[in-house]
Amino acid sequence: MALILTHEKTDFDAVASQLGAKKLYPAATALLPHHLNRNVQQFLNLYWDALPFVRAEDWRRRSIDAVILVDTQTLGNVRGVVARPRVHVIDHHMDQAHKPEWTYEVEAVGATSTLLVERLLARGLVLSPEEATLLLLGIYEDTGGLTYDTTTARDVQAAARLLEQGALLNVARRFLNVALSDQQRALYDALARDVEWLKIEGRPIALATADAPPGFADEISSVAHRLRDSLSPDGLFVLVQLGDGVQLVARSAVDEVDVGLVARLMGGGGHSRASAAMIVGGRLAEVADRVRSTLPLAVRPTARVAALMSHGVETVPATTTVSEVAALMLRHGHEGFPVVDERQNRIVGLVTRRAVDRAMSHEMATHPVSRIMRPGSIFVHPSDTLERVQELMAAEGWGQIPVVAEEGDDPPERRMPIGIVTRTDLLNALFRPAPEAPETDLRDRMARSLSPSLWAIVRVAGETAADLGMAIYFVGGLVRDLLLDKPPTDLDIVVEGDAIRLVRALSRRFGGEVHSHERFGTAKWAMTPETYAAVIAAAREAYPDANRPDGAAADAPAQPPATIDFVSARKEFYKRPTALPDVEPGSIKLDLHRRDFTINTLAIRLDGDHLGQLLDFYGGRRDLRRGIIRVLHSLSFIDDPTRILRAVRLEQRLGFTIEPSTAALIATALPLLDRVSGERVRNEIELSLNEANPVLVMERLDEVGVMAQFHPGLSWRPETAAIYERIPTLAGDPLWGEVYRSSPPKFYYFAAWLAPFAAPIPAAVAERLRVRKATMTDLLALDDLQQALAEMPADAPVSRVARALAKFAPRTLLTARLLGLGPRADEWLDRYVGDWRAIKTGITGEDLRRAGVPPGPVYTRVLERLWLARLDGETGDEASERALLASLLAAEGY
Repeated sequence: MALILTHEKTDFDAVASQLGAKKLYPAATALLPHHLNRNVQQFLNLYWDALPFVRAEDWRRRSIDAVILVDTQTLGNVRGVVARPRVHVIDHHMDQAHKPEWTYEVEAVGATSTLLVERLLARGLVLSPEEATLLLLGIYEDTGGLTYDTTTARDVQAAARLLEQGALLNVARRFLNVALSDQQRALYDALARDVEWLKIEGRPIALATADAPPGFADEISSVAHRLRDSLSPDGLFVLVQLGDGVQLVARSAVDEVDVGLVARLMGGGGHSRASAAMIVGGRLAEVADRVRSTLPLAVRPTARVAALMSHGVETVPATTTVSEVAALMLRHGHEGFPVVDERQNRIVGLVTRRAVDRAMSHEMATHPVSRIMRPGSIFVHPSDTLERVQELMAAEGWGQIPVVAEEGDDPPERRMPIGIVTRTDLLNALFRPAPEAPETDLRDRMARSLSPSLWAIVRVAGETAADLGMAIYFVGGLVRDLLLDKPPTDLDIVVEGDAIRLVRALSRRFGGEVHSHERFGTAKWAMTPETYAAVIAAAREAYPDANRPDGAAADAPAQPPATIDFVSARKEFYKRPTALPDVEPGSIKLDLHRRDFTINTLAIRLDGDHLGQLLDFYGGRRDLRRGIIRVLHSLSFIDDPTRILRAVRLEQRLGFTIEPSTAALIATALPLLDRVSGERVRNEIELSLNEANPVLVMERLDEVGVMAQFHPGLSWRPETAAIYERIPTLAGDPLWGEVYRSSPPKFYYFAAWLAPFAAPIPAAVAERLRVRKATMTDLLALDDLQQALAEMPADAPVSRVARALAKFAPRTLLTARLLGLGPRADEWLDRYVGDWRAIKTGITGEDLRRAGVPPGPVYTRVLERLWLARLDGETGDEASERALLASLLAAEGY
């Protein structure tokens, strides 16, 4: 026999989950706990006849060998349960340790009821209005009416389906807002009189303590809810002395306060937003002290300005004209600039785009910006909290707050800004969904994934950068692949500062050559074996985590890269759609902001104590987990339409999906591909053909409309997929392998793609993509070759076939062989490459010269005739060849 059990102090989510489990396992008994919350008890009293529960007092001991636990992972003492029952858990609390002998269905949703509703509906089970209402109460209560941050889309969908099943909102509203009883009101008043306010990491935490009124037998959670609503703290901890124990009830309003951690340390449970514990034998003062001591563990450090500010802020002098500021705003896309007095070295105001636009409309283009700015010296420090930024934005009306350094002897108002915090930065920090996994320090992951030599480079480059006061980062694809557990094989490092100076410092210390480009702020560090040896030795001496044997990293490359690229962080500006961008120095945030897709905007900091810190300004980690390709800006494809091809390539390589809004932007931007140079588009196609599975990429390019944009008649033919699969196997082909290896594989992919189409489509596409002259010639010759083979009589002599095939480049012949033109044509092609083209005559041009024949076209005619004769068997030795030569020369007049 099986029991369905949940926790004591039963709330609606717990009892509704019991109902859901009973519907799924009708043979099991849904046994209610002894202590139910008052609103739950009131609901059950009203609807008892429509519900399948057994009260605790009505339970008669039976032999129980299986238990289904819902909304809890603790098995209490129930009469009749055998010593080792089979236990299956259905719950939404993710932070509980699992027992190996139990089975679990635990998922991160707002309420356990949601999991049960999903399973019920998947089975097609019908609910009565009373059952649907109880399950809706379970979801609403644990998600705060779908408003808690722990609420997921699945909770909302489950609630909607319950409404479709007849759930009664008026009933749910009544039982979620039950008035406090007289005892609860007395407890509320006592708690409200004794509230202690604590400030932990800048977060207001309320600690309320009280002795329970005499004879108190009601639940405390409703009191805690009312107290939370009236006090509005970030975290509330209610402690009530109940006889010889203390009841803890805790609620959190923000992600940064994890009340579940405190409850677990007290022997209780729950989740980050709501938890409880019963401390048996505890006294109020002692338990309150324990809560105070654990709060620093439960409150995450408050986000500071330093974590979200953009470095390298752009400012404008107060004497700058309005038209000059307008041009700067257009160029950089900024909504405003801090205005500075360069003589006094201080901030004097802020100029916004709206003010500039209005000034331009009033013909004030030549006026100084000081005439239209919002005056004031408003700023924050890197160590200030986000609350301070909010206060300034609200009080001053500034949407951008400059950041000034904290060090130095000058007062803050006499310092120039080192960065800026925008309204968008603040909104992202406050309201962007929390990361789906806690890992933000990737030091250990890098140490495991990088080869010892590459990890040593990271350590010494980071140390050198820290000494120079520079921040350096891994960015983009390398970070993306690292998070996907794909081992990186090379290092591209972005420097927030002077990349050339950094590389020169590394070269002076370890050797190796520096190849720099001053204009773009880039440098290559050319590494010799001696350089690597010096780097590894220095790293192993200084850092314990570098003391690993070579090859310790999984899938480490056999040879480290010969060069390491260092690039100064930069920003881009597109003067017009589809044009190549102008590049200027910038911060790491601006550098990431110029990138194409969110999953390519991740960065890992590498210098000093920051080693391993993950930067995710644009939700790239979230999209990486969800497996979606999301464009970073709505104008991204307009700025650079080749990103359309990159989106498809990345989607297919990673097995991701282009999300709907990005797909819509692609459809809109397709015509702009016509304005991109053929070389740039061809380069993207060639990169697609170099993918591990180019078939998937080409199919998808056709699906999104890229091919039709190149030419209305162009598409992807399904039969070409089989040819693509054969192309890589040709490298080891004993007959055609040499021909295949003499040209890049992309030629064969490209030719096979265009081969099914009649003229003039291949020629038009090749011209549009600006293919190289040799490629164009060999590509277009394919049509002539197919025609020549089709017109060749089946009984044609070898010489005729060989003479026809000799006119074509070997790679054109191989492409025809890949297309499979028929058994006879395939045999001719194989024979020509394997035998006929290797047949030589004994007569050479030197023999003709000695015979007194002057150089000229006659040489070609005579030598070809001799070769054809040898192919057809007319000649078989030197004597017969010389006899034929004599007759040929005579016919030529020699």
